[in-house]
Amino acid sequence: MTNNTIVIGIDHGYGNIKTAHTCFKSGVAAYDKEPTFKNNMLIYNDRYYIIGEEHKEFISDKMLDDDYYILTLAAVAREMNIRKITSARVHIAAGLPLTWVSEQKDNFKRYLLQNETADFNFKGTDYHIEFVSADIFPQGFSAVADSLREFKGVNMLADIGNGTMNVMYINECKPSEKKCFTEKYGTNQCMLAVRENLMKLYGVNIDETVLERVIKTGTADISERYLTAITETASEYVKGIFRILREHGYDDELMRLYVVGGGGCMIKNFGEYNSERVIINDDICATAKGYEMLAQRKIRRNGGVV
Repeated sequence: MTNNTIVIGIDHGYGNIKTAHTCFKSGVAAYDKEPTFKNNMLIYNDRYYIIGEEHKEFISDKMLDDDYYILTLAAVAREMNIRKITSARVHIAAGLPLTWVSEQKDNFKRYLLQNETADFNFKGTDYHIEFVSADIFPQGFSAVADSLREFKGVNMLADIGNGTMNVMYINECKPSEKKCFTEKYGTNQCMLAVRENLMKLYGVNIDETVLERVIKTGTADISERYLTAITETASEYVKGIFRILREHGYDDELMRLYVVGGGGCMIKNFGEYNSERVIINDDICATAKGYEMLAQRKIRRNGGVV
């Protein structure tokens, strides 16, 4: 709490929305009339939204519709619920892919602050938010910003999300702005490849929850032939990750690789790598926590001014 204002970090992923303490699917289904099933229902401006029904379709511009604004309200409400409050002044700390930050951050900030206040109901509780300000930071880097002193020598950071993979170098504890890359090679590409392969081999359309369990844990309660097909496809996807990293100069004998984001579990479950030189951060909320830390650090530098 700074000057009566809560700093809330939000990682607006294509697969999941993450805050410092919560994670939920980034889907939004809108209704003009109250829907029958009301789990995770948000009511705003006389419209009804079911949060987390499915993943958000990949788009390079997150401001093309109102979905991420509605998801922001849900994310803030979840953090306020943890604090057991229903009214607050809020400073949003968010981010964008590395190579998009400089071009899109001003527009994304205006998008998040499009209304000075918001009154809505989420999961049966009324909330009142006063949006005070916002900061936009680079994805991936935020997850390791508080531990830069550990990045001695040459290091590559890979933030593997649902829609994109962000790559940057951190050399002698300093990020290299000229060596940042964004690739459309998120885990959703693997999901699509698995679905296509299963349809080709067995003519089946497998439920997304089964795929997610295999990707997260390496197994599921399904027959061996389906599990083998999924595992083989996931292994090829992970090989693709390392192929792209090598195209950007990755050499495990010359540098360490730090992996953040949901794709880290895929490397752990299906990849072949040197565990002494590849460090995988399992905390799915690490980037959102990093946003909060960077915003709080900036506020302290400004003498407490939000």
